[in-house]
Amino acid sequence: MKQLDYFFHPKSVAIIGASHTPGKIGYAILANFLGAGFERKIYPVNPDTTPILGLNVYKSVLDIKDDLDLVVIVVPAALVPDALKECVKKKIEAIVLISAGFSEIGEEGKKLEMKCKRIVEGVYTRIIGPNCVGIYDPYTRVDTLFLSRDRCGRPKEGNIAFISQSGAVGSTILDWLTEEDVGISKFISYGNAMDLDDCDFLEYLGDDKNTKVITVYLEGIEASGQKFMKIVKNVTKKKPIIILKAGKTEKGLKAVLSHTGSLGGSNKIYSAAFKQTGVIEVNTWEELFDFARGFSTQPLPQGNRIAIVTDGGGFGVLATDEADRQNLQLPEPSEKLKKEFAKVLPAYAVLHNPIDLTGDTNAERYRVVIEGCLKSNEFDGIIAITLFQVPTLEKEVVDQIVELHRKYDKPLIACAAGGKFSQELSRKLIQGGVPVFSTPERAVKTMGALIKYKAWLNK
Repeated sequence: MKQLDYFFHPKSVAIIGASHTPGKIGYAILANFLGAGFERKIYPVNPDTTPILGLNVYKSVLDIKDDLDLVVIVVPAALVPDALKECVKKKIEAIVLISAGFSEIGEEGKKLEMKCKRIVEGVYTRIIGPNCVGIYDPYTRVDTLFLSRDRCGRPKEGNIAFISQSGAVGSTILDWLTEEDVGISKFISYGNAMDLDDCDFLEYLGDDKNTKVITVYLEGIEASGQKFMKIVKNVTKKKPIIILKAGKTEKGLKAVLSHTGSLGGSNKIYSAAFKQTGVIEVNTWEELFDFARGFSTQPLPQGNRIAIVTDGGGFGVLATDEADRQNLQLPEPSEKLKKEFAKVLPAYAVLHNPIDLTGDTNAERYRVVIEGCLKSNEFDGIIAITLFQVPTLEKEVVDQIVELHRKYDKPLIACAAGGKFSQELSRKLIQGGVPVFSTPERAVKTMGALIKYKAWLNK
């Protein structure tokens, strides 16, 4: 058993600072463990041993006779050193330190953080935090977040891991992912990284069977640059890492320092390191999760030849512009393919690339053209622009696209824009494993990310 497994697969959990008062952080964390359906042993720790939520309460972890795999600490910063000493004496290997008031507040906080760090030096105890919301694993139901479930959603099981230095950013994303019905494998908010850092989590997730793609919100690297590059390069050979680097401007750097105490570093240095190690760097939240959804659901393309299939000429033009910016090829279909398409398409349809099925299209046209492109050796991926407002386009087109996605080992990405009707059909595509984006540019950029990562792997 790897040591970080104690964080995500604990057989027992103690919460130091569990509170009797609803609304307090220590109460919320205990309630969230219970609300998540965590089926292992939970031990609240508080000087007041009155039961909390039906559970017996202990004055100290040393009073708990059973072994403990994971401890969550949520007490005022000044009390943390004593709590850590008791955990070390108990030989606890995994601690999530939620408490704030350390290096992020200045010199006094840094001294306290160093004192805590010295307590665990040379022992097996490992710490996530301080100044964090900790971890969430929908598979094992570990939930150290102090945000109530009615205010912050918890995503379902999936294959996207999310690492964030910022607890606030991370928890907001969890809420958004829940609303979007996107599943995750693990969520890690590590705050000041007093002990475990980004490198430790990347290395662990690189071997995690539930994780297919790793997404990261990064303010500054805590480990040495050389160590970071070595670990990241090893991980990107197994699965993609997508990073949104914050603190790129001078003012942004100052904000990072006051937030987690991290040193941001030169943006150019980070970007160069990312390119050398195969990291996919993004500039916005939108790109981070667009690309994550693409890698989460799609096979990697073998080349950069894509076909754009649309029922709206304007959207096809916009997709073509973005494909050109992404250096993607748009080869014209062969005469053999054109003859096959002509069996179902009207004479006025455009058989170049983008392939315009025109505004009177139906589900059968989409099926024949998309399948023709998928099974041919002429294209490596398909962008299907489905403007559902077309009156002749039956709802069955959704089922057909999902079926083609499952049948062929090539990426198939959709674009659909519109109101309630379009959103309902888009949700069905997403549930079938086909990512849908509201603009052609986002769809093409996502395809471009898949292609560029595959090209890096081929090197």
